[in-house]
Amino acid sequence: MKLGYQTNTWGGVVGHPAGVTSVKDLYYLANGSTEDALKDIAEAGYTGFEIFDGNLMQYKDKKDVFLKLMKDYSLTLIGVYTGGNFIFPDILEEELLKIENVAAFASELGAEHLVVGGGAVRTNGILESDYTALGDALNRVIEIAEKYNLIASYHPHLGTNVEGPEQLDKLMPLTRINLCPDTAHIEAGGGDPVAVIRKYVDRIKYVHLKDYENGEFVPLGEGHQKFAEMIKVLEEANYNGWITVELDSWPEPKQGANISRKYLTQFEKVNQA
Repeated sequence: MKLGYQTNTWGGVVGHPAGVTSVKDLYYLANGSTEDALKDIAEAGYTGFEIFDGNLMQYKDKKDVFLKLMKDYSLTLIGVYTGGNFIFPDILEEELLKIENVAAFASELGAEHLVVGGGAVRTNGILESDYTALGDALNRVIEIAEKYNLIASYHPHLGTNVEGPEQLDKLMPLTRINLCPDTAHIEAGGGDPVAVIRKYVDRIKYVHLKDYENGEFVPLGEGHQKFAEMIKVLEEANYNGWITVELDSWPEPKQGANISRKYLTQFEKVNQA
């Protein structure tokens, strides 16, 4: 298993301001320095990183700058995180075009994974038909990913129509997409991360680890998540892919990365490089 870190801790989870009025700019965006993030991630001992689509696309016309950063810090671009509403037919094509632009650029930079969040919650609540619409849209995301030799995975998330385990169980039979479990979001949504990983391990090609304590996301080992059990399930399934630590926000991002990296040294099968 190889270890990566998400750059979103540097600046926290926000969104592209133009996305308010423009579907094509509906990007996730961390409001911090990508350059600082990569430097700190490398110094903390990780070998790869994941990045939000909005931060990646800031380099669309500066590809050489991004490639130099990766080379300077000996980091691999694991993947990019993107998403959409996915349940509104009038804007779906625009959302998919945005995702395709992101996937194409990520592929040029050597990415392996396309991670997708989303599934809107309507003002008056979720319709059962929303899960069918989401599943159909995610199948189209798979086609986009395959076009650019990327592995597509769905990431359940608070604030979407797939927060809890019952909602995830509704969605998964309706789509062929892989599952990228975010362990803390699963628990915050009322689920058991170990049980979810065990249930869907055959559809897991990529994993996000995040700890959880008193309703807050915290570095690994600072909460109560059962990572030893999760990693054991992955080992038994011969998982040998990336594990990315994701901490949506932390007062001192590099410190948070260091805490999680030190915690992970106890696991023999996790890359110690």
